[in-house]
Amino acid sequence: MTGSQKLPASESRAAHKGRQTKAAIVDAALGLATQIGLEGLSIGALAEVARMSKSGVFAHFGSREELQLSVVREYHERFEAEVFYPAMQAERGLPRLRQLFANWTQRTSAEIDSGCLYISGAAEFDDRPGPVRDALASSVKTWLAAVHRAVVQARDAGHLAPDMDAEQMVFEIHGLILALQYEARFLRSAKSLQYTAVGFENILARYGAATPMLPRQRQTAEMALKQ
Repeated sequence: MTGSQKLPASESRAAHKGRQTKAAIVDAALGLATQIGLEGLSIGALAEVARMSKSGVFAHFGSREELQLSVVREYHERFEAEVFYPAMQAERGLPRLRQLFANWTQRTSAEIDSGCLYISGAAEFDDRPGPVRDALASSVKTWLAAVHRAVVQARDAGHLAPDMDAEQMVFEIHGLILALQYEARFLRSAKSLQYTAVGFENILARYGAATPMLPRQRQTAEMALKQ
């Protein structure tokens, strides 16, 4: 079809409705996957939740694996929209790194009851090669690469020590998020957010942060994360 050709109005409406239906199914599938895991996701279970026929759900995906991949893609897009893109409004360097971590922590704390698809997916697919594992790993690596860029920019801006190890710092920051999820979701620790905030400041200090967060700023950040 050339750029000047258009679908008949009836076909255009049908295509639009089809996209809306698929988006609604993916939304329902994502909600289900965060509760029971990607491995527990099935055409049948989703059809029941979405109040559709199995054949209707299958027509949009064709296979359980494609359904799982669609959920991973949707989760990643929402993660970027909530965590990554808002942080890009902050000044490059330490302010942006702080905002990235604040957004990441806030999303993690919001997922305490539902669960993080990256963390649960890693437990399900860590030893199961295939497209779903590849998609999950690629999404996590993409995000950690963004955190690494923020760390390097902070170092280059003189906000961190010039000889600091960016990869090691990202590893430790990631470890804080994993600990937060475990402590808050599994152990139900009431102090998990406080420990996470303090842990992040400790990491910044060890890597030469030039502008440590003041106690009042830390208290404000913790209150924001609890909202």
